Amino acid sequence: MNFAKQRGTGDGDKPTEVEIEGNIRELVRRDATALRQGNGENEVAANSLSSLLRRVSGNSAREIDNLITELKTLRDKLAADGTRVERDIIEYAALSQSVSQLTKIISDGVTQVKKVPDAPSISD
Repeated sequence: MNFAKQRGTGDGDKPTEVEIEGNIRELVRRDATALRQGNGENEVAANSLSSLLRRVSGNSAREIDNLITELKTLRDKLAADGTRVERDIIEYAALSQSVSQLTKIISDGVTQVKKVPDAPSISD
């Protein structure tokens, strides 16, 4: 390694700014050389990573599509059930109103029978 030293400013134990800068430059040169030599390996690694990302994102996209399909099915079922419940409530209300009217008619009939003087009583 090629380290430049500043004269007369070092403590002996502590590296100087120039030494640190020289070390950094040397590391950068070494790493750049290694990257240039391993370019084929880096390309294979990048392709492998790209393939992995495509598979993972493809699986995630399929899962999301399946969830969307399930949610649409549930929404349709909920709408159908809501319509059915609404229809049942309307039918129940109509039945309840009919029963109420029949009860009133029977009640009025019993009241009219009691008002008739010659009508036989229930105890007869």
